[in-house]
Amino acid sequence: MPVDEALRRLVAQVGAFHITDRAMREAQRSIEAALRDGEAADGTRRAYYQAVSRYFEGFDREARAHLRDVDRRLERLNQVHFNYTAERGVAVKRIEATQALLHALRAVRDSGA
Repeated sequence: MPVDEALRRLVAQVGAFHITDRAMREAQRSIEAALRDGEAADGTRRAYYQAVSRYFEGFDREARAHLRDVDRRLERLNQVHFNYTAERGVAVKRIEATQALLHALRAVRDSGA
């Protein structure tokens, strides 16, 4: 079966990934050879589509799990950041209150009262 541009683009898109899976690499080599010959048999296409689907669905699941993990860690980090910011606010208010009191003390003491 003649090769259309959509298949060529898909093969190029898949080829841009660093593929470590042996079956996926073999499917990629096979379809690339078929593209060079200008004909890709139905069986070759089906095998390629299945390999791409299996590999990238697994890759997608793994990436999504990693994203969920990173999001959970960011949530914890944001909570810690929020807590420290609140704690800092309390410390600043204490300093302001203490400074105001010490300023009042100096004013009273210096006035001789």
